[in-house]
Amino acid sequence: MNDMTTDTPDIEFRDVRYTYPGGGEALRGLSFRVDRGEKVAILGPNGAGKSTMLLHTNGLLLPSAGEVLAAGVPVERKTLAEVRRSVGMVFQNPDDQLFMPTVEEDVAFGPLNMGLDQDEVERRIDAAMRAVGATGLRRRSPMQLSGGQKRAVALATVLSMQPRILVLDEPTANLDGPTRRSLIGTLGTLEATCLIATHDLDMARRICHRAIVVDEGRAVADGPCADVLGSSVLHDILGY
Repeated sequence: MNDMTTDTPDIEFRDVRYTYPGGGEALRGLSFRVDRGEKVAILGPNGAGKSTMLLHTNGLLLPSAGEVLAAGVPVERKTLAEVRRSVGMVFQNPDDQLFMPTVEEDVAFGPLNMGLDQDEVERRIDAAMRAVGATGLRRRSPMQLSGGQKRAVALATVLSMQPRILVLDEPTANLDGPTRRSLIGTLGTLEATCLIATHDLDMARRICHRAIVVDEGRAVADGPCADVLGSSVLHDILGY
């Protein structure tokens, strides 16, 4: 990884446009930057382009036009391995990330593929499982877990790789009250830069410094979270 100055944003979108193969334009000139350590909520209606935007941060999608940078590195086919060492993605559906026979094997998968020795892998498993309150699940099959447990373990699989940037898509969706509160508490303690697409405005208010509202593939509001949540933009777009 190249050395970065303190002025280098962790995430930067420069006039990013994305058109799906069928012709629908999902992102329409999206520009913003996220500095090191910021926690930013991405708000907006279903179909606004939030998930498409997140998939650009680690190269799961590449722009039709414009440029995305992660930790100062342009997100391109030739840089994907480098980018993905910096950007950890937690998908909305945890079943998309859990595929090993046991939880600990899922959490170990990333560190092992980074070439770390077994002692370091064990340390990372322990730390990640403690961070999400799931130490008792190590020997369990992911298929036997509740929805909230799966979501916690999916987060642990990413935390074990110690990414500089953490990108989450609707992390509290469909969680019961205690599980949701626990996950919010975990996210609030993380030092990583966080980009969080969510409809959970209470979570955004609790842990995010800033909010960006996306509508029809464009950023229509960007500012301190409390200011954005108190503005008329969300009411006009979401109806609340």
